[in-house]
Parts: sequence; C-alpha cells; structure tokens
Amino acid sequence: MTKELKHYINGQWVDSSNPNKLNIINPATQKVIARAPSATKEETEEAIKIAKRMFESGIWSDQSPVARAAVLLQIADLIQENLDELRDLEVQNNGKTKREAESDVEEAVNTFRYYAGLLNMPNGQVYETSGNMQTLIIKEPIGVAGLIVPWNFPLLMSVWKIAPALAAGNSILLKPAEITPMTAVKLFELIDQSDLPKGAATLIMGDGPVVGQTIAESVDVDIVSFTGSTGVGRHIMQAAAGNMKKVSLELGGKSPNIIFDDADLETALDYSLFGIFMGSGQVCSSGSRILVQEGLYDEFVQKYIQKAKKIRVGPGHDEHSQMGAIVSEKHFKSILNYIQIGKEEGANLALGGSRIEGNGLEDGFFIEPTVFTDVTTDMRIVREEIFGPVVTIQKFKDEEEAIKIANDTEYGLAGAVFSTDQNKALRIIKKVRAGITWVNAYHLTNIQAPWGGYKQSGIGRSLSTYGLDEYQETKQININLDPAPIRWFE
Repeated sequence: MTKELKHYINGQWVDSSNPNKLNIINPATQKVIARAPSATKEETEEAIKIAKRMFESGIWSDQSPVARAAVLLQIADLIQENLDELRDLEVQNNGKTKREAESDVEEAVNTFRYYAGLLNMPNGQVYETSGNMQTLIIKEPIGVAGLIVPWNFPLLMSVWKIAPALAAGNSILLKPAEITPMTAVKLFELIDQSDLPKGAATLIMGDGPVVGQTIAESVDVDIVSFTGSTGVGRHIMQAAAGNMKKVSLELGGKSPNIIFDDADLETALDYSLFGIFMGSGQVCSSGSRILVQEGLYDEFVQKYIQKAKKIRVGPGHDEHSQMGAIVSEKHFKSILNYIQIGKEEGANLALGGSRIEGNGLEDGFFIEPTVFTDVTTDMRIVREEIFGPVVTIQKFKDEEEAIKIANDTEYGLAGAVFSTDQNKALRIIKKVRAGITWVNAYHLTNIQAPWGGYKQSGIGRSLSTYGLDEYQETKQININLDPAPIRWFE
C-alpha cells in the first residue's frame, strides 16, 4: 500500500490544501512507494509564523544548554533504535546501497550526540577593559532557521542542519528534497516522541520554487541554510537579501584528485575509485577530476579501468551491490547527456557510458561506472558538475601544472593529493583552493572538522564548532563595575 505522507507543523501531522501530490519512487524499480504533499505559499507562510511564535515564546530558546543537550541525546537514541528502518527507507527512496545508508544513519546518531556534548562545553569570553568596565561575549540563537536539504544524503544532510540549529536554541523549518522525503518524515516521527517542545521543529514538503523560495524570502526567517547546486544557491542568496538574513550555502564541486609518480599506487587507485563511485558519484565532494603525473599515467589508467570494471552495480537492498541507482529519471538523463557531450567533445570513453540493462536492472536508473581519458581542461565534462558515476583522468607534468589544472575551476569544495613525499604532498595541498582536502586519502572526514568550500562551492561551514556558530548570534555585554555619572558634557 502506498504511504500518504504529511507535513509536521506545530506538533501535528497535517495534509496540504493543495490536491496535487508528488509520487515518491524507488529509483531501483521505478515503483511508487509514497505520495508527498506539496505545500502552498500560504501554508508555508503560516508554518513560518508558527515557528516564529514558538521561538519568541522562549519555550525552547530559553532552555538551558543542559536541558537542550538532554533532548538532543533523546533524539540520538531514538535514531539508533530505529537504525534498520531508517537505513531501509534511505535505500528504498534514494537508491544508495545498504552499507552507505547504514553509515549515514550512524553518523546522524553521532551528530546529535556531538552537539549535545558541545552544549556542555565552556562557551563565551570575558574581557577586562579600561577603567571599571567588563565585557562579556555570549552566544544567542538567531531565531527561525529555514533548512533546505538535497536528495543525495536525505537523512544526513537534514541532521547536519537540525542538530546544531536546535542545539543553539532556534526554531527550525526543514524542507526536504521533493523526491526524497521518506527519512525526513521518519526522523520527525522520532522527534515527535522526544521532549522537544511542539512547534520548535517543522517539516514542510513541496516544490523548491514555492516552499524553498518562500522560506528564503520571508522576513520572519532569520537564517536560511541550503545544500544543493550552485545555481539554486544563487537564487537563495538573492531571495534572502530582502531582510538581510544570514545565509549558509554548501554548493557544488568539481574536485581534483592529484596523483604523483611517487604515490603508493594501490592506495591511490583504491581511494580514487571510492572518491568518485561512492554514492554513485552523487556526492558534492566527489573526486571527479583525477590528475595523474605523466610517469604514472598509463599504468594508473590501465589498472583503474580494470578495477572499475569489477564494481558490482545493483539495487541497494542487495548485499552484494557496491554501487546503487541514480536517484531519479531526470538526473539519470542528465548524466547520460553529459556522457554524450564528452564523446562529442573528443574525450576517449575508456569505460562504461551506458545504462545498465539485464539482470533485473532494466526497470531502474543504473549507469555503468564511466571513465573518460584524453581530456582537456576546456571540455564541459571537465568543467561542469556531472554529479554521477563519471570521472575524467587527465595528465600533468610537474607540481606547477598540477596546481594550475587543479585550481582552474569555479568550484572549491574538495581535493586530494597522493604522494609518498609528505613534504611535497603538504606543499601541494596547501595550494589547492578548496575547503575540504586530504593527503593519501579521500572522502574520510569527521564531525569535529568544519565542512564547506571556497569560491562558488558555498558560504559558511557545517559541522564542528563552526557549524554551531552558523546558527548563533554573537553579543557583547558591557558592564560598568563602578556606576557613576560620566559627565561628558560638563
């Protein structure tokens, strides 16, 4: 039976007045698994007003950090208790493998626990200033936080925003991606079971141009945090200018993975495969541009293709699948279009490039691991974010050329260097204009480190103490310890 999803507003599950609903599908089978409501502009505005009233009431924002931490730990425990269901919903709705989905749920648990722990750490500053003045620096919640999340990590990206926003004492409105709302709905079912005051957290579904735009434009929303494409990020910034609200953006990437002749070949091969084909390449930080020094290039390409051929593509629920489905038909067609562009541009299609059919996969959106060689920097497949299991491998001569190619992009989200010469590796990685980088690894990161990019890859940072700062205002309080007339005009 197809599940009918509802919004969660003011502690109640409610339907939309809009009769048009969106079919939610399993991308591995194209079967409809749920129907989601699509909020109107008026419904979104009303939800924002409720969130604002909740914030101004102080029922959540005025609670002590210890009390807020206790609620975050409750939510973490509830997610842990429902790990299997959340994992399976993510596999079913997004198409990723069980291994990937389970890792996401585990990190969601850890994120709530991390921010609960952070609330119990010392916070603020005290300055002894001139005369008898003392200055306190404190952190306060911003107000209403509009959170807009993408479809590639539906649960995890929601939690990366919800946990710090609630930890700071804000009221939140979460808008999941139109096509992947299933784990967000389950998450809010769990939040409803916690001691979070009703109305402090709102889940509202619908189209980006309606719901997302309304959130971004609203003068009652004090911060909008968006993860998604750079193009949509620009629209968010423009819409948010009306009340000069704080904007946090984690956007696209076209990240370089630089491999020198002296790299440990097996390590470089392993992480380079993981760097692009994990998540079927639908990861903003994917190492989609592999740059290999000319002395290693031929051997690297040969062995890389041999290993990529062995990746088992299939439905996420199959324990043997190593790479899952593409999330939607629209995105599936976009990736195939980019592959065609690459061939027309003259790149060498060394592996893959086609839809996978047969073995029961013909009804799903499956694409072969795809490798292009003999590429040049001016090609669209090298410059534009494909966001799929498509990688380009490019040759470079020396350090200077590697840096030039690596930084020749409008993006600056991630990057990596592989070399057994640690001094060289550190020298190069410091010159890569990106916010998330690795030496002799890829994709490995942790909650304690800030996540975000340079250039058109975004503004602000998620995770770590930086992630909490995104949802706080900084206030100075000046205290006169010896009150007396100042007599300025005498």
